[in-house]
Amino acid sequence: MKHILYTILVALSLFIITSCISDDFTYSPNDVLSFSVDTVTFDTVITAQGTTTKQFVVYNKNKKQLNISSIKVGGVSDAKFYINVDGMKGREFHDIEVRGEDSIYVFVEGFINEQKADAPKEYNDYIEFETNGVTQKVVLNAWGQDVIRFVGDTIYTDTQLYAKRPYLVYDTLVVAPGVNLNLEAGTTLLFHKGGALKVYGTMTAVGTQDKPITLRGDRLDNVVSDIDFDIMSGQWGGVLFGEGSYNNHWEFVDMGGSEFGVQINSSNPSRETLYMLNCRLHNSSGSILTAWNAGVTAFGTELADAADGVVNLMGGKTHLAHCTIANYYLFKIVEEPLLNVFNIDGNYPEIKADIDNCIFYGLTSDINAGDLTGTEIYLRNCLLKSDGTDDYNFINIVWKGDPKFYTVRDKYIFDYRLKPESDAIARGDKSLTPDKARYDRYGQDRYAEAAPSIGAYVYVEPEEK
Repeated sequence: MKHILYTILVALSLFIITSCISDDFTYSPNDVLSFSVDTVTFDTVITAQGTTTKQFVVYNKNKKQLNISSIKVGGVSDAKFYINVDGMKGREFHDIEVRGEDSIYVFVEGFINEQKADAPKEYNDYIEFETNGVTQKVVLNAWGQDVIRFVGDTIYTDTQLYAKRPYLVYDTLVVAPGVNLNLEAGTTLLFHKGGALKVYGTMTAVGTQDKPITLRGDRLDNVVSDIDFDIMSGQWGGVLFGEGSYNNHWEFVDMGGSEFGVQINSSNPSRETLYMLNCRLHNSSGSILTAWNAGVTAFGTELADAADGVVNLMGGKTHLAHCTIANYYLFKIVEEPLLNVFNIDGNYPEIKADIDNCIFYGLTSDINAGDLTGTEIYLRNCLLKSDGTDDYNFINIVWKGDPKFYTVRDKYIFDYRLKPESDAIARGDKSLTPDKARYDRYGQDRYAEAAPSIGAYVYVEPEEK
Protein backbone atom coordinates (compact mmCIF):
# COMPACT_ATOMS: atom_id res chain seq x y z
CA MET A 1 0.00 0.00 0.00
CA LYS A 2 2.81 2.43 0.92
CA HIS A 3 4.56 1.61 -2.37
CA ILE A 4 1.40 2.39 -4.39
CA LEU A 5 0.91 5.70 -2.50
CA TYR A 6 4.54 6.73 -3.19
CA THR A 7 4.15 5.98 -6.92
CA ILE A 8 0.98 8.08 -7.08
CA LEU A 9 2.72 11.05 -5.36
CA VAL A 10 5.69 10.92 -7.74
CA ALA A 11 3.43 10.78 -10.77
CA LEU A 12 1.36 13.68 -9.42
CA SER A 13 4.53 15.77 -8.85
CA LEU A 14 5.73 15.13 -12.37
CA PHE A 15 2.34 16.11 -13.73
CA ILE A 16 2.37 19.38 -11.82
CA ILE A 17 5.92 20.25 -12.98
CA THR A 18 5.27 19.45 -16.62
CA SER A 19 1.98 21.31 -16.58
CA CYS A 20 3.72 24.47 -15.23
CA ILE A 21 6.54 24.54 -17.80
CA SER A 22 5.55 23.60 -21.30
CA ASP A 23 7.80 22.29 -24.05
CA ASP A 24 5.40 23.87 -26.54
CA PHE A 25 6.42 27.10 -28.26
CA THR A 26 4.51 30.33 -28.05
CA TYR A 27 4.23 32.36 -31.23
CA SER A 28 2.32 35.27 -29.77
CA PRO A 29 3.93 38.71 -30.39
CA ASN A 30 2.97 39.51 -26.80
CA ASP A 31 5.42 36.87 -25.56
CA VAL A 32 8.89 38.36 -25.91
CA LEU A 33 12.21 38.53 -24.10
CA SER A 34 13.43 40.41 -21.04
CA PHE A 35 17.02 41.50 -20.40
CA SER A 36 19.17 42.06 -17.33
CA VAL A 37 20.45 45.34 -18.83
CA ASP A 38 19.37 47.73 -21.52
CA THR A 39 22.94 48.90 -22.26
CA VAL A 40 26.28 47.05 -22.18
CA THR A 41 28.95 49.64 -21.35
CA PHE A 42 32.65 49.08 -21.97
CA ASP A 43 33.75 52.42 -20.50
CA THR A 44 37.12 53.45 -22.02
CA VAL A 45 38.74 50.96 -24.40
CA ILE A 46 42.35 51.13 -25.53
CA THR A 47 42.33 51.01 -29.31
CA ALA A 48 44.12 48.34 -31.37
CA GLN A 49 43.56 45.68 -28.71
CA GLY A 50 40.57 43.65 -27.63
CA THR A 51 38.13 44.71 -24.96
CA THR A 52 37.28 42.82 -21.80
CA THR A 53 34.31 40.45 -22.04
CA LYS A 54 30.96 41.68 -20.76
CA GLN A 55 27.85 39.58 -20.21
CA PHE A 56 24.14 39.96 -19.73
CA VAL A 57 21.17 37.63 -19.28
CA VAL A 58 18.28 37.06 -21.67
CA TYR A 59 15.12 35.88 -19.90
CA ASN A 60 12.08 34.03 -21.15
CA LYS A 61 9.56 34.77 -18.42
CA ASN A 62 6.76 32.95 -20.25
CA LYS A 63 5.68 29.40 -19.41
CA LYS A 64 6.12 28.24 -23.00
CA GLN A 65 9.33 28.08 -24.99
CA LEU A 66 10.48 30.92 -27.20
CA ASN A 67 12.39 30.60 -30.44
CA ILE A 68 14.68 33.57 -31.02
CA SER A 69 14.75 33.60 -34.77
CA SER A 70 17.68 36.02 -34.95
CA ILE A 71 20.38 37.48 -32.68
CA LYS A 72 22.81 39.79 -34.43
CA VAL A 73 25.09 42.78 -33.97
CA GLY A 74 23.69 45.86 -35.64
CA GLY A 75 26.97 46.73 -37.32
CA VAL A 76 26.26 50.46 -37.41
CA SER A 77 29.54 51.40 -35.68
CA ASP A 78 33.18 51.47 -36.76
CA ALA A 79 33.89 49.38 -33.66
CA LYS A 80 33.67 45.63 -34.17
CA PHE A 81 31.57 43.89 -31.54
CA TYR A 82 31.26 40.11 -31.26
CA ILE A 83 28.83 37.99 -29.30
CA ASN A 84 29.01 34.50 -27.83
CA VAL A 85 25.81 32.48 -27.61
CA ASP A 86 25.71 28.83 -26.55
CA GLY A 87 29.50 28.65 -26.66
CA MET A 88 29.77 29.95 -30.23
CA LYS A 89 31.39 33.28 -31.15
CA GLY A 90 30.12 35.37 -34.03
CA ARG A 91 28.08 38.39 -35.06
CA GLU A 92 24.80 36.66 -35.99
CA PHE A 93 22.89 33.59 -34.75
CA HIS A 94 19.56 32.00 -35.68
CA ASP A 95 16.92 29.83 -34.03
CA ILE A 96 18.07 29.98 -30.44
CA GLU A 97 15.57 28.25 -28.17
CA VAL A 98 14.92 29.36 -24.59
CA ARG A 99 12.72 27.15 -22.44
CA GLY A 100 9.85 28.57 -20.48
CA GLU A 101 10.85 30.46 -17.33
CA ASP A 102 14.51 29.96 -18.24
CA SER A 103 17.35 32.18 -19.46
CA ILE A 104 20.58 32.25 -21.46
CA TYR A 105 23.78 34.27 -21.15
CA VAL A 106 25.10 36.44 -23.97
CA PHE A 107 28.78 37.43 -23.85
CA VAL A 108 30.05 40.51 -25.69
CA GLU A 109 33.52 41.70 -26.62
CA GLY A 110 34.84 44.20 -29.11
CA PHE A 111 37.77 45.67 -31.00
CA ILE A 112 38.33 49.31 -31.92
CA ASN A 113 40.91 50.25 -34.53
CA GLU A 114 43.38 53.03 -33.81
CA GLN A 115 41.75 56.41 -34.42
CA LYS A 116 44.84 58.57 -35.05
CA ALA A 117 43.48 61.03 -32.50
CA ASP A 118 44.38 62.27 -29.03
CA ALA A 119 40.87 62.61 -27.59
CA PRO A 120 38.67 59.59 -26.85
CA LYS A 121 35.82 58.88 -29.25
CA GLU A 122 32.42 57.39 -28.47
CA TYR A 123 31.11 54.30 -30.28
CA ASN A 124 27.52 53.03 -30.15
CA ASP A 125 26.01 49.89 -31.62
CA TYR A 126 23.36 47.35 -30.59
CA ILE A 127 22.47 43.69 -30.45
CA GLU A 128 19.15 42.96 -32.14
CA PHE A 129 16.85 40.12 -31.03
CA GLU A 130 13.91 39.05 -33.19
CA THR A 131 11.28 36.89 -31.50
CA ASN A 132 7.76 36.17 -32.79
CA GLY A 133 8.12 39.00 -35.28
CA VAL A 134 9.08 41.49 -32.56
CA THR A 135 12.47 43.25 -32.60
CA GLN A 136 14.21 44.16 -29.33
CA LYS A 137 17.62 45.77 -28.83
CA VAL A 138 20.37 45.94 -26.23
CA VAL A 139 22.63 48.97 -26.75
CA LEU A 140 26.45 48.66 -26.88
CA ASN A 141 28.53 51.65 -25.78
CA ALA A 142 32.30 52.20 -25.64
CA TRP A 143 34.83 55.02 -25.73
CA GLY A 144 38.00 54.37 -27.74
CA GLN A 145 41.30 55.89 -26.62
CA ASP A 146 44.51 55.88 -28.65
CA VAL A 147 47.77 55.38 -26.74
CA ILE A 148 51.50 55.60 -27.37
CA ARG A 149 53.12 52.24 -26.64
CA PHE A 150 56.39 51.33 -24.96
CA VAL A 151 57.28 47.66 -25.34
CA GLY A 152 60.33 46.68 -23.29
CA ASP A 153 62.04 49.99 -24.20
CA THR A 154 65.07 51.66 -22.66
CA ILE A 155 65.35 55.46 -22.82
CA TYR A 156 68.95 56.46 -23.59
CA THR A 157 68.49 60.20 -24.20
CA ASP A 158 66.65 62.93 -22.27
CA THR A 159 62.97 62.44 -23.07
CA GLN A 160 59.81 64.51 -22.62
CA LEU A 161 56.41 62.81 -22.32
CA TYR A 162 53.26 64.83 -23.00
CA ALA A 163 49.70 64.85 -21.73
CA LYS A 164 47.99 64.79 -25.13
CA ARG A 165 47.36 61.03 -25.01
CA PRO A 166 48.17 58.20 -22.56
CA TYR A 167 51.28 56.03 -22.78
CA LEU A 168 50.91 52.26 -22.44
CA VAL A 169 53.88 50.34 -20.99
CA TYR A 170 54.35 46.65 -21.72
CA ASP A 171 57.08 44.75 -19.87
CA THR A 172 59.52 47.28 -18.31
CA LEU A 173 60.31 50.84 -19.32
CA VAL A 174 63.91 51.66 -18.28
CA VAL A 175 65.48 55.10 -17.85
CA ALA A 176 69.22 54.65 -18.39
CA PRO A 177 71.85 56.17 -16.06
CA GLY A 178 72.48 59.88 -16.66
CA VAL A 179 69.19 60.30 -18.57
CA ASN A 180 66.25 62.49 -17.51
CA LEU A 181 62.65 61.44 -18.12
CA ASN A 182 60.32 64.43 -17.80
CA LEU A 183 56.53 64.12 -17.61
CA GLU A 184 54.36 67.09 -18.48
CA ALA A 185 51.54 67.98 -16.09
CA GLY A 186 48.51 65.82 -16.90
CA THR A 187 50.53 62.94 -18.36
CA THR A 188 49.13 59.42 -17.89
CA LEU A 189 51.24 56.25 -17.87
CA LEU A 190 49.22 53.03 -18.13
CA PHE A 191 50.95 49.75 -17.32
CA HIS A 192 49.92 46.37 -18.68
CA LYS A 193 50.04 43.35 -16.36
CA GLY A 194 53.68 42.81 -15.37
CA GLY A 195 54.72 46.27 -16.59
CA ALA A 196 57.02 48.45 -14.49
CA LEU A 197 59.18 51.57 -14.58
CA LYS A 198 62.86 51.34 -13.59
CA VAL A 199 64.74 54.61 -13.21
CA TYR A 200 68.55 54.56 -13.11
CA GLY A 201 68.76 58.18 -14.25
CA THR A 202 66.34 60.90 -13.15
CA MET A 203 62.56 61.22 -13.30
CA THR A 204 60.82 64.59 -13.12
CA ALA A 205 57.04 64.36 -12.82
CA VAL A 206 55.54 67.71 -11.82
CA GLY A 207 51.79 67.81 -12.07
CA THR A 208 49.34 70.38 -10.72
CA GLN A 209 46.11 70.28 -8.76
CA ASP A 210 44.10 70.50 -12.01
CA LYS A 211 46.47 68.33 -14.04
CA PRO A 212 47.86 65.51 -11.90
CA ILE A 213 50.21 62.92 -13.33
CA THR A 214 48.76 59.40 -13.25
CA LEU A 215 50.56 56.06 -12.98
CA ARG A 216 48.15 53.11 -12.99
CA GLY A 217 47.16 49.81 -14.60
CA ASP A 218 45.66 49.71 -18.09
CA ARG A 219 42.23 48.40 -17.05
CA LEU A 220 40.09 51.50 -17.54
CA ASP A 221 36.73 49.81 -17.09
CA ASN A 222 34.78 49.20 -13.90
CA VAL A 223 35.03 46.09 -11.74
CA VAL A 224 31.30 46.17 -11.06
CA SER A 225 28.68 48.82 -11.51
CA ASP A 226 30.33 52.20 -10.86
CA ILE A 227 33.37 50.82 -8.96
CA ASP A 228 36.51 51.81 -10.87
CA PHE A 229 39.13 49.12 -11.57
CA ASP A 230 41.61 51.39 -9.82
CA ILE A 231 40.61 49.77 -6.50
CA MET A 232 42.27 46.52 -7.64
CA SER A 233 45.88 46.13 -6.46
CA GLY A 234 48.58 44.10 -8.22
CA GLN A 235 47.68 45.18 -11.75
CA TRP A 236 51.25 46.16 -12.61
CA GLY A 237 54.70 46.10 -11.02
CA GLY A 238 55.57 49.55 -9.69
CA VAL A 239 58.39 52.10 -9.85
CA LEU A 240 61.99 51.22 -8.95
CA PHE A 241 64.66 53.87 -8.44
CA GLY A 242 67.95 52.06 -8.83
CA GLU A 243 71.27 52.74 -7.15
CA GLY A 244 72.80 55.86 -8.69
CA SER A 245 69.43 57.49 -9.33
CA TYR A 246 68.88 60.75 -7.43
CA ASN A 247 67.16 64.17 -7.64
CA ASN A 248 63.89 62.53 -8.69
CA HIS A 249 61.05 65.01 -8.26
CA TRP A 250 57.33 64.21 -8.02
CA GLU A 251 54.49 66.66 -7.46
CA PHE A 252 50.77 65.84 -7.70
CA VAL A 253 51.49 62.28 -8.82
CA ASP A 254 48.66 59.78 -8.35
CA MET A 255 49.98 56.22 -8.40
CA GLY A 256 47.82 53.18 -7.66
CA GLY A 257 47.11 49.51 -8.24
CA SER A 258 50.71 48.26 -8.23
CA GLU A 259 52.44 45.15 -6.87
CA PHE A 260 55.37 46.68 -4.98
CA GLY A 261 54.68 50.43 -5.01
CA VAL A 262 57.80 52.63 -5.05
CA GLN A 263 61.11 50.98 -4.24
CA ILE A 264 64.27 53.02 -3.75
CA ASN A 265 67.77 51.54 -3.66
CA SER A 266 70.65 53.82 -2.75
CA SER A 267 74.10 53.73 -1.21
CA ASN A 268 74.33 57.47 -0.56
CA PRO A 269 71.59 58.82 1.75
CA SER A 270 73.25 62.23 1.92
CA ARG A 271 71.77 63.13 -1.46
CA GLU A 272 68.04 63.07 -2.05
CA THR A 273 66.79 60.21 -4.19
CA LEU A 274 63.11 61.15 -4.24
CA TYR A 275 61.19 64.30 -3.33
CA MET A 276 57.37 64.10 -3.26
CA LEU A 277 54.88 66.94 -2.78
CA ASN A 278 51.09 66.49 -2.65
CA CYS A 279 51.26 63.01 -4.12
CA ARG A 280 48.91 60.07 -3.62
CA LEU A 281 50.44 56.58 -3.57
CA HIS A 282 47.83 53.97 -2.84
CA ASN A 283 46.58 50.41 -3.18
CA SER A 284 49.49 47.99 -3.48
CA SER A 285 49.56 44.20 -3.15
CA GLY A 286 52.96 44.66 -1.47
CA SER A 287 54.09 47.89 0.19
CA ILE A 288 53.58 51.50 -0.85
CA LEU A 289 57.08 52.89 -0.23
CA THR A 290 60.27 50.96 0.51
CA ALA A 291 63.53 52.90 0.84
CA TRP A 292 66.93 51.23 1.28
CA ASN A 293 69.60 53.61 2.63
CA ALA A 294 68.08 56.46 0.61
CA GLY A 295 67.33 60.14 0.97
CA VAL A 296 63.54 60.54 0.82
CA THR A 297 61.36 63.62 1.37
CA ALA A 298 57.54 63.59 1.27
CA PHE A 299 55.32 66.59 2.07
CA GLY A 300 51.51 66.59 1.98
CA THR A 301 51.48 63.06 0.59
CA GLU A 302 48.98 60.24 1.10
CA LEU A 303 50.54 56.78 1.46
CA ALA A 304 47.71 54.31 1.87
CA ASP A 305 46.34 50.80 1.54
CA ALA A 306 48.82 47.96 1.17
CA ALA A 307 48.87 44.23 1.81
CA ASP A 308 52.17 44.59 3.68
CA GLY A 309 53.68 47.48 5.63
CA VAL A 310 52.77 50.81 4.04
CA VAL A 311 56.18 52.47 4.54
CA ASN A 312 59.44 50.53 5.03
CA LEU A 313 62.59 52.48 5.92
CA MET A 314 65.78 50.42 5.78
CA GLY A 315 68.39 52.95 6.72
CA GLY A 316 68.93 56.33 5.09
CA LYS A 317 67.60 59.81 5.72
CA THR A 318 63.85 60.50 5.62
CA HIS A 319 61.73 63.59 6.16
CA LEU A 320 57.95 63.19 6.21
CA ALA A 321 55.76 66.22 6.94
CA HIS A 322 51.97 66.43 6.75
CA CYS A 323 51.64 62.91 5.38
CA THR A 324 48.78 60.50 5.95
CA ILE A 325 49.93 56.91 6.35
CA ALA A 326 46.79 54.77 6.46
CA ASN A 327 45.77 51.20 5.75
CA TYR A 328 42.28 49.91 5.00
CA TYR A 329 43.47 47.37 2.43
CA LEU A 330 40.63 45.33 0.91
CA PHE A 331 41.96 41.97 -0.14
CA LYS A 332 43.63 40.36 2.88
CA ILE A 333 44.02 40.71 6.62
CA VAL A 334 46.94 43.10 7.13
CA GLU A 335 49.48 42.03 9.75
CA GLU A 336 52.40 44.39 9.07
CA PRO A 337 52.43 47.80 10.81
CA LEU A 338 51.97 51.06 8.95
CA LEU A 339 55.62 52.01 9.43
CA ASN A 340 58.54 49.59 9.55
CA VAL A 341 61.92 50.97 10.56
CA PHE A 342 64.84 48.59 10.15
CA ASN A 343 67.96 49.57 12.05
CA ILE A 344 66.90 48.84 15.59
CA ASP A 345 68.85 45.56 15.66
CA GLY A 346 71.91 46.95 13.90
CA ASN A 347 71.57 44.74 10.81
CA TYR A 348 70.69 47.66 8.51
CA PRO A 349 72.37 50.98 7.71
CA GLU A 350 71.84 53.85 10.14
CA ILE A 351 68.51 55.63 9.77
CA LYS A 352 67.66 59.25 10.44
CA ALA A 353 63.99 60.17 10.23
CA ASP A 354 62.07 63.35 11.01
CA ILE A 355 58.32 62.62 10.92
CA ASP A 356 56.24 65.72 11.61
CA ASN A 357 52.50 66.45 11.65
CA CYS A 358 51.67 63.01 10.21
CA ILE A 359 48.77 60.62 10.75
CA PHE A 360 49.27 56.88 11.33
CA TYR A 361 45.95 55.06 11.36
CA GLY A 362 44.16 52.00 10.01
CA LEU A 363 43.40 48.33 10.52
CA THR A 364 46.85 47.50 11.88
CA SER A 365 49.47 48.80 14.34
CA ASP A 366 51.36 52.07 13.92
CA ILE A 367 55.06 51.22 14.01
CA ASN A 368 57.11 48.05 14.42
CA ALA A 369 59.43 49.53 17.07
CA GLY A 370 57.73 50.76 20.21
CA ASP A 371 61.00 51.87 21.80
CA LEU A 372 63.12 54.20 19.66
CA THR A 373 65.57 55.06 22.45
CA GLY A 374 69.03 55.68 21.10
CA THR A 375 67.88 56.20 17.52
CA GLU A 376 67.60 59.35 15.42
CA ILE A 377 63.95 58.66 14.59
CA TYR A 378 61.66 61.43 15.79
CA LEU A 379 57.88 61.68 15.58
CA ARG A 380 56.58 65.17 16.37
CA ASN A 381 52.94 66.25 16.58
CA CYS A 382 51.75 63.05 14.95
CA LEU A 383 48.46 61.25 15.49
CA LEU A 384 48.80 57.58 16.44
CA LYS A 385 46.13 54.96 16.94
CA SER A 386 48.12 53.29 19.73
CA ASP A 387 48.38 54.37 23.35
CA GLY A 388 51.62 55.63 24.86
CA THR A 389 53.47 58.50 26.46
CA ASP A 390 55.79 61.14 25.07
CA ASP A 391 59.55 60.74 25.38
CA TYR A 392 62.70 61.86 23.60
CA ASN A 393 61.58 60.31 20.28
CA PHE A 394 57.79 60.74 20.53
CA ILE A 395 57.04 64.44 20.99
CA ASN A 396 53.59 66.09 21.40
CA ILE A 397 51.87 62.97 20.11
CA VAL A 398 48.09 62.64 19.87
CA TRP A 399 47.86 59.18 21.46
CA LYS A 400 44.84 56.95 20.82
CA GLY A 401 43.69 59.50 18.26
CA ASP A 402 41.04 58.95 15.63
CA PRO A 403 41.33 61.04 12.45
CA LYS A 404 37.72 60.26 11.46
CA PHE A 405 38.39 59.81 7.76
CA TYR A 406 35.61 59.86 5.21
CA THR A 407 36.82 56.38 4.19
CA VAL A 408 34.11 53.70 4.17
CA ARG A 409 35.89 50.46 3.32
CA ASP A 410 32.76 48.33 2.82
CA LYS A 411 31.51 50.82 0.22
CA TYR A 412 34.90 51.12 -1.51
CA ILE A 413 35.30 54.76 -0.52
CA PHE A 414 38.92 55.64 0.30
CA ASP A 415 38.86 59.34 1.16
CA TYR A 416 41.43 60.33 3.79
CA ARG A 417 40.21 63.87 4.40
CA LEU A 418 38.99 64.76 7.89
CA LYS A 419 35.48 64.83 9.32
CA PRO A 420 34.47 67.60 11.78
CA GLU A 421 34.98 65.32 14.81
CA SER A 422 38.55 64.39 13.82
CA ASP A 423 41.27 64.38 16.49
CA ALA A 424 43.72 65.65 13.86
CA ILE A 425 42.14 69.11 13.50
CA ALA A 426 44.33 71.99 14.76
CA ARG A 427 46.75 69.59 16.51
CA GLY A 428 49.79 70.19 14.30
CA ASP A 429 52.78 72.48 14.87
CA LYS A 430 53.03 75.27 12.28
CA SER A 431 56.78 75.57 12.88
CA LEU A 432 57.08 72.02 11.51
CA THR A 433 55.14 72.86 8.32
CA PRO A 434 57.62 73.40 5.46
CA ASP A 435 56.94 76.40 3.22
CA LYS A 436 56.64 74.06 0.23
CA ALA A 437 53.83 72.22 2.06
CA ARG A 438 51.73 75.35 2.66
CA TYR A 439 48.95 74.15 0.34
CA ASP A 440 47.53 70.62 0.30
CA ARG A 441 46.59 68.55 -2.73
CA TYR A 442 43.20 70.27 -2.89
CA GLY A 443 44.70 73.76 -2.71
CA GLN A 444 43.73 74.39 0.94
CA ASP A 445 46.05 76.73 2.90
CA ARG A 446 47.65 75.32 6.05
CA TYR A 447 48.81 78.79 7.09
CA ALA A 448 45.19 79.93 7.26
CA GLU A 449 44.68 77.68 10.29
CA ALA A 450 45.61 78.85 13.78
CA ALA A 451 47.26 75.48 14.15
CA PRO A 452 47.48 73.21 11.09
CA SER A 453 45.61 69.95 10.74
CA ILE A 454 47.73 66.85 11.13
CA GLY A 455 48.03 64.73 8.00
CA ALA A 456 48.01 65.29 4.24
CA TYR A 457 44.76 67.26 4.11
CA VAL A 458 43.66 70.53 5.63
CA TYR A 459 40.36 70.23 7.47
CA VAL A 460 37.50 71.95 5.63
CA GLU A 461 34.13 72.68 7.18
CA PRO A 462 31.46 70.69 5.33
CA GLU A 463 28.91 72.75 3.46
CA GLU A 464 25.49 72.96 5.04
CA LYS A 465 22.84 71.01 3.16
